[in-house]
Amino acid sequence: MLKKILRETRQAVNDYKMIEDGDKIAVGISGGKDSSLLLLALDQLAKESKKVKSINFEVIGIHINLGFGEEDMSELNDFFKEKEITLLNYDSKIANILSLYPKNGKIQCSRCSQLKKGAVVKMAKENGCNKVAFAHHGDDAIETLLMNQIYGGRLATFEPKMYLSREEISFIRPFIYCFEEDIRNNTKNLNIPVFKSGCPVDGYTKRASIKKLLQKINEEYPDAKKNLLHSIYNDKQVKLWLPQRDIVKD
Repeated sequence: MLKKILRETRQAVNDYKMIEDGDKIAVGISGGKDSSLLLLALDQLAKESKKVKSINFEVIGIHINLGFGEEDMSELNDFFKEKEITLLNYDSKIANILSLYPKNGKIQCSRCSQLKKGAVVKMAKENGCNKVAFAHHGDDAIETLLMNQIYGGRLATFEPKMYLSREEISFIRPFIYCFEEDIRNNTKNLNIPVFKSGCPVDGYTKRASIKKLLQKINEEYPDAKKNLLHSIYNDKQVKLWLPQRDIVKD
């Protein structure tokens, strides 16, 4: 059932050398479909890799309760326990911290993202992990590209793999070649429990509006999303303006 997702994940891992022998990887679990499926997929790859005696690595899940409201993790905990996959849960005061620094009466998404990543990194290191995996997928990469173009006037998206020298830990994104629709279908078919984010601005962000725009584009042009994703890593077809200004002296 995971065949296509595993193939695309394996390709991304190989293309960007995301996983090495002896790695212990923490998957940041939000409770949504993307991160839970990533934990399941990486655990499957770890078991496959161990069988063929290629790269041996370990995977665990780490969930940070942000404090926006009660999050019932019981079903998800039971699901991964049955699969013999480790999922650790930690409480935090992130919601309280965010309430102290509102912007236009709302929480700051960028600050929230930083705090969440910091909390996952902290717990990952405490559990002996040298890498953290996030479930950002192909749709996320395109949305980030469009957001940077529309709101920032620059061509940029997140990196598949990056090393944080200050924290001495690496971030990897093994789902970059996967699309959200495939992730959603697999999560449903595998009966993976999911729950809605308690974030008060969930669905009302700039990213949410870009997501709707991308959906409209893909409805009109069915190959658009695939080609937009390909344009991110198609380094042989980059044709951009590079001004060469002369220095004019008075």
